Amino acid sequence: MVVVWAVVNGGERRSSRSSKHGDLDVKQMQKGQLWDVRCLDADGVLTPHNNALVISLIIHDTNVKRVLIDPGSSVNIILLRVLREMQAEDKMIPMVHTLAGFDNSSVLTKGEVTLTIFAEGVVKDTKFQVVDMEMAYNMILGRPWIHEIDVVPSTLH
Repeated sequence: MVVVWAVVNGGERRSSRSSKHGDLDVKQMQKGQLWDVRCLDADGVLTPHNNALVISLIIHDTNVKRVLIDPGSSVNIILLRVLREMQAEDKMIPMVHTLAGFDNSSVLTKGEVTLTIFAEGVVKDTKFQVVDMEMAYNMILGRPWIHEIDVVPSTLH
């Protein structure tokens, strides 16, 4: 998968390795310009493509795979099963919210949890809504996280 992140605050160098996506090429720009981070292991990727942006991240000292980066999501979501596997269920604050899907379906959350995410040199405490359901991804990082780390996610390169 080709992954491109444009970081809008610029000015500091980030890590130049990714364990899942191979070598990264990082260009440092002047402060106020865009960062351009590209995966170099795009062999076999047919372009143009419409693949979802799915990555692995270190979250709460755990390598979490199948993390969907979704600029269409207004919340960050983590599965209760994943929280248990991380042995972080005790950090959850019980709280019920209703999350609505694009098809007008809804799911009730079990609570909220704040976990530390390590993403290529950026470390952020991130609030998640905890859901007890099955889905194709272990977690979804939506606009709150995307905006917090000042990036523009893109797979179009």
